Amino acid sequence: MYDYNQKPDLNITPLVDIMLVLLAILMVTAPVIEFEEPINLPKGSATQQIQEVKKIDILVTKDRKVLINKKKYELDNFADSFILFAKNQDRKTPIHIRAEKSLIYDDIMQVLKSVKEAGFFKVALITDG
Repeated sequence: MYDYNQKPDLNITPLVDIMLVLLAILMVTAPVIEFEEPINLPKGSATQQIQEVKKIDILVTKDRKVLINKKKYELDNFADSFILFAKNQDRKTPIHIRAEKSLIYDDIMQVLKSVKEAGFFKVALITDG
């Protein structure tokens, strides 16, 4: 005899296993799929060329000589020399300062102060590394 009042038990373990496998497959394949829409890009102007950025290189050697774009100056009168050098320069020109590691901190700050007082605001101290 069959008892009609007894409720059937559903075994959902295989269903959960299949869903977890499908979820794992979806998680692995979803980042790989790329959708690419073909578009027609406009033509750029062939006459416009990239302008080379000019910069001013300042190098302070260990014997306290300052080279501005490979032209030598004395560190003691660098402030006046740089004012004369910067007279015709654009103030937005980037300046890269390189200095010998063994120099006194005050010497580098004197160069940096002179550059800032001349009105340049894009100044970088270049290091090795």
